[in-house]
Amino acid sequence: MHPRPGTPKADESSVGGPLLWPADEAWPVCTAVHPRGKGHRLSDVRLGRRVHDEARGRALTPQELRLLEGTTRGRHAPELRDDDPVPLLAVAQLRTRDVPDLVGPEGHDLLQVLWCPFEAHGPHRTIDVRLVWRRSADVGAVLAPQPEPQVVGREECVPNACVVHPEQVVEYEYLGLLDEELQDAIDAWEESLDDDDDDGEGYDAGDSDALVSYATYEEYEASMAAARAAEPETVDYMSDLSIAPGWKVGGFASWHLTDPAPVDCASCGSPMPPLLTVAGVECDGASHSWIPVEDRDAADDPRVIDPVGVRLGRGLLRVHTCPADPDHPHRLSFQ
Repeated sequence: MHPRPGTPKADESSVGGPLLWPADEAWPVCTAVHPRGKGHRLSDVRLGRRVHDEARGRALTPQELRLLEGTTRGRHAPELRDDDPVPLLAVAQLRTRDVPDLVGPEGHDLLQVLWCPFEAHGPHRTIDVRLVWRRSADVGAVLAPQPEPQVVGREECVPNACVVHPEQVVEYEYLGLLDEELQDAIDAWEESLDDDDDDGEGYDAGDSDALVSYATYEEYEASMAAARAAEPETVDYMSDLSIAPGWKVGGFASWHLTDPAPVDCASCGSPMPPLLTVAGVECDGASHSWIPVEDRDAADDPRVIDPVGVRLGRGLLRVHTCPADPDHPHRLSFQ
């Protein structure tokens, strides 16, 4: 989807922008019982991001520091009871005219994604995602202004307003789910590339000095990216050819942090492919093969690496839908 900071309109595909929501239709709310007055003010999250964006490349001024003093986590809406209805947060809007692989109920050309920005739902204590499919031609007057929650559980549950630049790409199944013969063939192909590039220098994954433990996955990613940067650019199946990083519609699921797990429909048992992937970063520095040509010279720009500002789970949230019947309940998976 290649989201980039912008000012999308209500009739456009977007991330974190306004929705083409009918003025005569009630905005969805969260009614699950959970604390909803403690966290971060939504206005503070946006203020903090704006201040840091304007100060990029320099130290914060005393005035900017004063602006940020009150943007801390706290109980900002003590009047809210745990069962008060809270407006859901608009997350994404996608039109089939912009995203050809977007498939929903017959005749529907618009998908709207909203969530409750508190990780307090269900047995896994996560956000509550709502999907709304509609026919855009049926929408008359558009609701404005659109309701928003006063407080969010974490800053990382709030998407920045982004325009999208959809690009249709081809993905291939996660390596661990391929049959063993094909995995062996891919391993042999990658080894042949390594042999061609090997000049006897550079990082050696087998070197005892390179055996390091990492406190977080982010440290692991940074270390791997640094190791790759020190070597001649190489190509491998997982990083360059298999599954694209970033926000996307359709494609395959990556299981890079856990063993592959089935995601089947609770209603009919059909395997459920990802409908939408919500990613913590657009590119991780491990490969440039998925970066748009327009961004190659700015691949280290935060507005390219992390334009949306959302991070759920350990970096990836996937929304899965049933291919047999889009009206069956969706499921979530995390990486």
